[in-house]
Amino acid sequence: MSVDNRRTARKAVTGDSAPREIRRRPKNRRAQIAAASAAAFGSLGYHGVSMEDIASGLGISSAALYRHYPSKYALFREELLRVGKAMTESVEVGADGEPSAPRERLRQVIDALVGATIENRPSITLVRWEGRYLDEADRQTLDEQQLSVLDALGDRIGELRPELTENDRRVLRATMLSVITSIADHHATLPTKALVRLLGSACLAIADAPLPPAEKTAEVPVVVEIPDSFKHELLLRKAVELFHDRGYPNVSVEEIATAAGLSAASAVYRFYRGKSDLLAAAFRRAAERVSGAIGPAVAAAPNPEAALTDLISHYVDGSFAERALTFVYYTEFQHVPVEERTALRNIQRLSVEEWARLLREVRPELSPAEARFLVHAAFALVVDLGRSFDSAPFAAQARVRLLMQVVLFGRPAAE
Repeated sequence: MSVDNRRTARKAVTGDSAPREIRRRPKNRRAQIAAASAAAFGSLGYHGVSMEDIASGLGISSAALYRHYPSKYALFREELLRVGKAMTESVEVGADGEPSAPRERLRQVIDALVGATIENRPSITLVRWEGRYLDEADRQTLDEQQLSVLDALGDRIGELRPELTENDRRVLRATMLSVITSIADHHATLPTKALVRLLGSACLAIADAPLPPAEKTAEVPVVVEIPDSFKHELLLRKAVELFHDRGYPNVSVEEIATAAGLSAASAVYRFYRGKSDLLAAAFRRAAERVSGAIGPAVAAAPNPEAALTDLISHYVDGSFAERALTFVYYTEFQHVPVEERTALRNIQRLSVEEWARLLREVRPELSPAEARFLVHAAFALVVDLGRSFDSAPFAAQARVRLLMQVVLFGRPAAE
C-alpha cells in the first residue's frame, strides 16, 4: 500500500505494541469496481457473476461494494451503456475534421470505431450478446446507441455508393459492425496498429462488395420434422429454441419437458442428465457440424480457395437451417459444464486453424493471427446478419455467402 493511501495513528497509551494503521478508501475505487465487474461479466456473463465474486476479486467486502453500487444489475447496466456511449462517440466526427473524399470519410469512421472497440474489447461481448438481459428502457437506450453507430456507417457507405438501396446499405453496415466487434468473440491477439489495418481493410472490401440481386421473397429454411417418439432429439431441439428465445439461465427443465410434450420434468432425465447436459449436446452438434465438413471439402476441391468456398456454403446452409443453434453457440458457452469446455474449445480451435491454414494458402501475405481474426469475423457475420434480418430477402444466403468470401479473400471467390 502506498504512503498516499494510509496514515498511522499515534499511540494512545504508552506501551502499545505497534501503531495502528488506518486504511483510506482509494480515490478511484468506483473506477476499479467498474473495471473488475466488466472483466467478470465479459468472461462469465451477467448470470455467471455475483456481487461477492466482484468484491472478492477486488479484495474488499460485499458491504463495501454495495456502498458504491446498489446491485449487480446497476454495475451491469453502467458498463453496457458506457461502452455503447463510447462506440457512439467514436463515430461522431466533426465536420471540420472530415476529409472530403467519400472513401476516406468512411475509413475515418471505421478506424475510430475499431479503436473504440479494441479499447473496450473485454466489454464488447456484453454489448453483443448480453444486452437482452437489460430492462426494457435500458435495452432501448443501448439499441439507440447501436443504431447511431450503424447510421454513421450507413451514411458513409451511401456517399461512397449512392446506387445502393437502403436495404443494401443496411446489410453492408451491419456486416461491418459485425466484423469489427467480432474481436470480442475470441482471444486471438494482434498489435493494435496491425489489427486496425486488418479490420479497416476488411470493412472497405465489404463497402465495395458487389451484392447479388436481392431475393424477391423471404427464404424459408426447411425444418426437419421430428417424430414424437424421438424424444432424445425433440428435447434437444426444444431446449435450444428456449435457450435462444430467453437465455439459458431463464429456462427450466420443467419448461423444456413441457415444450417436448413430456408430462413431467423427471422424464427428461431418462435422456439427459439435466439442463446443462442438453446445452453441452447442442454445443457438440454445432461444433462438429463445422469441423466435420473440413475433410470432405478439402478432399473434393481442386485448390484451397475452392475448398474454402465450399466450406462457406456449408457453414451458411447449416446456420440458416439451424438459426437458434447458431445463436446459442455464440451466447451460452459460459454455461457449458466445465468438464465439457476443454473438448469443445479444442474442436473450435482446430476448426478455426484449418480455415486459417486454407486462407493463408490463398492469401500468403496474412500472418497466422491475421487469418484467424478474419475467420472469426466471417463466422460472426453469419449469426449477426441472421439475428438482425432473420430471413429477409435482402439478407438471403447468396448475399451472406458472398460477404463471407469478401471478408476472407478481400474479394468475391473465383468462379
